[in-house]
Amino acid sequence: MKKELSRIDQDFTTFVKEIKSKIISSQYEALKAVNKELINLYWDIGKNIVEKQEQFGWGKSIVKNLSDELQKEFVGIKGFSMQNLWNMRQFYLEYRDNEKLQTLSREIGWSHNVAIFHKCKDPLEREFYIKMVIKFGWTYRVLDNHIDNKSYEKYLLNQTNFDNTITEKYKHQAKLAVKDEYNFDFLELNDEHSERELEIGLVNKIREFLTQMGSDFAFLGNQYKLEVDGEEYFIDILLYHRRLKSLIAIELKIGKFKPEYAGKMNFYLSALNDTIKLPDENPSIGIIICKEKARTIVEYALKESNQPIGVATYKLTESLPSDLKGLLPTPSEISQRLESLLETTDNSTLDKETIN
Repeated sequence: MKKELSRIDQDFTTFVKEIKSKIISSQYEALKAVNKELINLYWDIGKNIVEKQEQFGWGKSIVKNLSDELQKEFVGIKGFSMQNLWNMRQFYLEYRDNEKLQTLSREIGWSHNVAIFHKCKDPLEREFYIKMVIKFGWTYRVLDNHIDNKSYEKYLLNQTNFDNTITEKYKHQAKLAVKDEYNFDFLELNDEHSERELEIGLVNKIREFLTQMGSDFAFLGNQYKLEVDGEEYFIDILLYHRRLKSLIAIELKIGKFKPEYAGKMNFYLSALNDTIKLPDENPSIGIIICKEKARTIVEYALKESNQPIGVATYKLTESLPSDLKGLLPTPSEISQRLESLLETTDNSTLDKETIN
């Protein structure tokens, strides 16, 4: 009898979980539908404002007067402030000649859209950030941080061998996790500093360091000890990437990148995979951060490596170096890369904070 009751309880528990899952899925789909309707409404309002200004020669006062009337009529409903009406107008003006961005913009929240069309002026840059929000469920704060840190340029420029060493499912997320350049201006170091000073500075300001690395990184330790055949080896900094479910080994170099650094990192990653990595985790990834690098030397050094490695530089002042801007891919090459970003998207994994 007890066994019978136990089986019934288990069946009922399973039944409840299935119903809850259906409800959550339905709620999320409803949120997406509501978000799309809201973006459509804001688009239409922005379009109407522009058309009436062109038709009747109305000036800026139309926006203030319209805001006053709408807030009187729809008391307690947010979204009809004068500033937000200006945002709707700009939204229409920015995207009216770009059908692709019009369509993509319906898939993300309004606050995300505002951040993107205010801060990004290049259509391909806007497409990149919209697709990143769709694919990875970035919250507004995460998106804003990526824009401020120039993730678009650094994603296009970054040097890794991930195309040949990481599975398709995780490849794009892994590329995004490695920037071409990191800004360590929060360290307040002199130009002349040692690798140890750099490491200790990053550990002492771990919050700022992880913010610069990205929102999905967690700190596991510095001078992380590995034992191989009785010998001890130490990784400068060991992180963990939650989305990739991978250990991230960081090696810091205050000089120019040398090919032998890739060989040493290859060794560390093999040891991590054999002795530290858990069975349900993905293979470890290495990031070598140097003061300088010659891009051709990096390409050759990573070419034959069978472990996923990225090579980046660090600066103590913020900005994308002007000499790197000329290395950005052509618009057609960028478009091809962006097209692949959503190929493996599973919308069910998106963060619900995307829609707000």
